[in-house]
Amino acid sequence: MGIDVTDMTFEKEVIKRSAEIPVLVDFWASWCGPCVMLKPILERIAKEYKGKFVLAKMSVEENQETPGKFSVMSIPAVKLFKDGLVVDEFVGAKPEAAVRDWLDERL
Repeated sequence: MGIDVTDMTFEKEVIKRSAEIPVLVDFWASWCGPCVMLKPILERIAKEYKGKFVLAKMSVEENQETPGKFSVMSIPAVKLFKDGLVVDEFVGAKPEAAVRDWLDERL
């Protein structure tokens, strides 16, 4: 669930798409335990909220330019884009209820 984005596709898949629908970007790495815990939560919520937002996932191992551009210092880093801009973000794994509450306040 969700789309994988890269430094090459970020502009189209996140920045431009966020003009039409909010895009939630999960910056993650395979070696990051909290990232592995958060991923299925975000995927489940994206499936349930079908049409309210797009879930985009970006590996910081394979892509360094975009995470640097958006000041990703710790992972998992989750950023919500609307109209090409980050409107809010959180760092670290959150329980599913907390992620839902966070999203509900922003969508």
